[in-house]
Amino acid sequence: MEDLQYLSMDSPVGELRIFGDARAVCRICFQAGHEPTATSALRCTGQGAIAGAKQQLQEYFAGTRKLFTVPVAPGGTDFQLEAWRALQAIPYGETRSYGEQARSIGRSKAFRAVGAANGRNPIPIIIPCHRVVGANGTLTGYAGGLDIKRFLLGLEQAVASGCPRPQSVFPNADARTPRTE
Repeated sequence: MEDLQYLSMDSPVGELRIFGDARAVCRICFQAGHEPTATSALRCTGQGAIAGAKQQLQEYFAGTRKLFTVPVAPGGTDFQLEAWRALQAIPYGETRSYGEQARSIGRSKAFRAVGAANGRNPIPIIIPCHRVVGANGTLTGYAGGLDIKRFLLGLEQAVASGCPRPQSVFPNADARTPRTE
């Protein structure tokens, strides 16, 4: 990546920080303080891939975008990159188990390794690791927390079925603490 830049945006799941350069997005963080530690990122001027990602995320949360087209450049091992490509093949509004994801990359016994790779996904939402659930359909770990995972899945299922979409993971517009149930 050339000079790393970022944009911050408010969203129904709280503040997001989008990192990248003019060509591609390399990271999305759910809250300030979780951004890459070895960077001297500069605030973006609103151009290029980062601005495109912000626009596409706004459309996603509005329920008008189901497929992201912004270029991404996640850094990872060959196995992680393979697992993350498989995530991008999961259709909007659907889920897969870790075992199904492992089988989709031809590694049926690697479901734990797939889970670990998903946990290191640097570009959540755009690379939709929230669409992977436990073998019995239960929600399992998510970097942003299970409330955010539940919200993202609920948003996609509502939009896909034509139902009213949830507005926020927060109990009211002024709060910035996710709901706990």
